[in-house]
Amino acid sequence: MYISKKIRLIYTSVIIMLAQLPFIFAMNIPKKSMLASISNGFELGKIKLLNPILRSCTDTIKSITDSTNYLYDELKLKTIGLSKVAFDYTIKGYERLIASGKIINKNIVSIVDFSQPSSCKRLYVIDLEKREIIFNTFVAHGKNSGQEMATAFSNVPTSNKSSLGFYVTSHTYNGKNGYSLQLEGMEKEVNDNAMERGIVMHAADYVNEDYINSQGWIGRSQGCPAVMPCMNKPIVESIKEGSCFFIYYPDEQYLHRSALLN
Repeated sequence: MYISKKIRLIYTSVIIMLAQLPFIFAMNIPKKSMLASISNGFELGKIKLLNPILRSCTDTIKSITDSTNYLYDELKLKTIGLSKVAFDYTIKGYERLIASGKIINKNIVSIVDFSQPSSCKRLYVIDLEKREIIFNTFVAHGKNSGQEMATAFSNVPTSNKSSLGFYVTSHTYNGKNGYSLQLEGMEKEVNDNAMERGIVMHAADYVNEDYINSQGWIGRSQGCPAVMPCMNKPIVESIKEGSCFFIYYPDEQYLHRSALLN
């Protein structure tokens, strides 16, 4: 059983246990003394009745954490540069997108880790069912997001900046940049203008190691997560039509406002 099924089962258990709490209070606190109990604090005996459920909730949450920690370690993601924070946020948002019915291709998650410079292979495509990294390669950011590092982001058309947050991959088409993959932004006022802006995954000649060797960073896009021409089609074919795609940067404003992370 791969990680998404396991975590959904755990989340369901937590919800069921939390839903039982009001009934336990109601059954064990006499009506006449209920207000007094609330105002004066719950009696020790009643708190003891809750301990097994609260302990079970704590154990369940720990199980979720252990499961994601294990996968992160198993795939040696730290060794190849992926931030643990980025991975944890990815799984959190991915599960919420699944719960909302947005995800069709549940096996695949893609992570762009913009806490790394563009000279690093900062795109990670992970098969959760097979528990393996299927792609780890270079990816461009918008030319107005920064030079070597992407540090400025926007949802505004013509900004030529990258947008953070969660996307769901959509359909492919052949356009001015060749074979391309549409990305649908899932976060209001963060990346929900992606379709209007034409933010897609596509091949770009400026994404190559010669640029890194000559100037220290790869070329930049108009906001698209562009990849090496030789990698474009294999990646697009693997992640198209309904998989989770997350662009991460430790931007405090985004991390606090994201509905999928809070």
